This record gives sequence, C-alpha cells and structure tokens, in this order.
Amino acid sequence: MRKDNSFIWINSYICDMISLSLIIPTHNRASELIFALNSVARQSLSPEMWECVVVDNRSTDTTQEEFAKFREEHPELNLRIIREEQPGVSYARNRGIMECRSEFLAFIDDDEHVNPDFLKSYLEFFQSHPTAMVAGGRIIAEYPEGRPAWMSNYVEMPIANPMDFGSEIRPFPRGRVPGGGNMAFRRAIFDRIDAFDSSLGRIGRELIGGEENDLFERLLLSGETIWYVPTAVMWHVIPPRKLTPEYFRKLARNVGISQRLRAEIHNRRFKSRVLEVLKWGATLLLCLTMSPRKSEWLIRLRAGISRGLFLGR
Repeated sequence: MRKDNSFIWINSYICDMISLSLIIPTHNRASELIFALNSVARQSLSPEMWECVVVDNRSTDTTQEEFAKFREEHPELNLRIIREEQPGVSYARNRGIMECRSEFLAFIDDDEHVNPDFLKSYLEFFQSHPTAMVAGGRIIAEYPEGRPAWMSNYVEMPIANPMDFGSEIRPFPRGRVPGGGNMAFRRAIFDRIDAFDSSLGRIGRELIGGEENDLFERLLLSGETIWYVPTAVMWHVIPPRKLTPEYFRKLARNVGISQRLRAEIHNRRFKSRVLEVLKWGATLLLCLTMSPRKSEWLIRLRAGISRGLFLGR
C-alpha cells in the first residue's frame, strides 16, 4: 500500500508542475506523427513544465506501436497517448482538452514540425499577458519537392495557410485567425464557451474543415482578442500528393462546403452567398495582375469554393 501511495503522490507532484499541455490529434499517419514528435522532443522548455498528449483518432496503422517506441526512447519527457473512438478532428481535440492537466493548452497537427522555442514562447506569452485567452503563431509552408510554379499566395492559403505578421507580439490582423495547427489557449476560456464544434472538422481523409474558424469567430464575438506570437513557429509540410489537380479540386469544394455549414450554424447563409459573388469580382481583378497559369489556378479555387458553398455536398 505504501508503494501505491508513493506512486500516486509522485504522479500528483508531476501534474502540479506541468504548466502547458501540447495536444496532437492523429489518424493513420504514424511516420508523420513521429516526425512531428521529434521536433517536440527538442523543446527548450524544461521537460517537467510541459506534457504532450497524442490523441489517436481510431488509427488502424502502427501509430500505437510507433508512439510506444518513441516514448521509450525519451523517458525524460511527459508523453501520453489516448484513443478517441468518435471519428473527427474536433472530437480528438475536445478529448485532448478534457484529458490535459495544465492551465495552458497548445495544439499542433501531425503533419508539422515546430521550432525549439515553440512551447516556451506560448508559456511566456500567457504568463506576461494575464488577460490573454487565445493566441496563434507563425506558419511556414514547407514543400519537400519545391513550391509549384502555378501557386500564387492566394491559392496557397487554403493549402498551407502560411502566416507571418511581423516580429512583434500583436493582435491578429482583422480578417485573419490562427491556423488549427498552431494555436494556444488559456484553459479557462473553455469554461465560458464550447470548444470545437463536432459537426465541423475533418474526419479521416475527408476535407471538411471550418472548426477552428468557427471557434475563433465565437471567441471574437465574446469580446476576446486573438494574439499573434511570432516566436511560436510551425512548419506545415505539404507533400506532393496535396498538390495534384484532383486533391486541389476536392479541397476547394470542401472549403466551400465548410463555409456553407458555418453560414447555416450562424444564420448568415444569404450574406455568405453575396460575399462569394463579390469575391468573384476581386478574383477576376487579381487575375489581371498575375501570369495566366497562376490566374487559372486561382479561378479553379474560386470555382470550387462556389460549388461547395452554393451546391453543398
């Protein structure tokens, strides 16, 4: 009995020391997950101050085995894996929120890697900004086989969502919100608002999204400021399979479907359609400033979004 009590006391002591939890949802991407975890293992923040919680969203590959091996190789880190049987990234993220033990929560995805000061940057930000509830960091698109010549900055946004708003901490620019793969929260915010809407967000290889935008919209409506933390850097790895015409067509349509779903949730379906018509005007004007090839892909993007928004699934 003394041994069991000692174990419980030690675990309680470790939990009390943890200030920040990193949540990584994953589904059937064991090798990508380990690549992401290798960057997590190089964090400059002292290991006893943070934990990493991987949420296995019904993986059927070797995710569990690969994670167990990685954890054995890094006994100095507080690493855990839990399984969420309800499919969907929103369910996985919400499960991570429930399971974590710290005041601050950060999120990345399993197809990314982060800089060594990622966790330290968020922890120092929240500690120095006691009223701040939500933040996001810098996102850099990484193309292992090179950035395609047809890609303009406008077309790149739904694919990689890069963002860089300077070198100083500041509120996010109007109209922009953090990417789902680089965001952090003070846990207390989820006592006031619901977390991720499980009717939105990707399920398996489906591309329906919008759960982050929905959450950030609700945060802004509640009066919160979303802060940009430039030293929390994430690289979003874009493999060649995500640069094919077929994937791009599917992605564009699902962006539109996601916008349609959010418009229905927030009772602004008519407004969203009017805005889409105005965006077509802006798109055609932008095409006059770009090469024919880049213009073609921008029009493909707009057309796909419009199909999803007006026609749905």
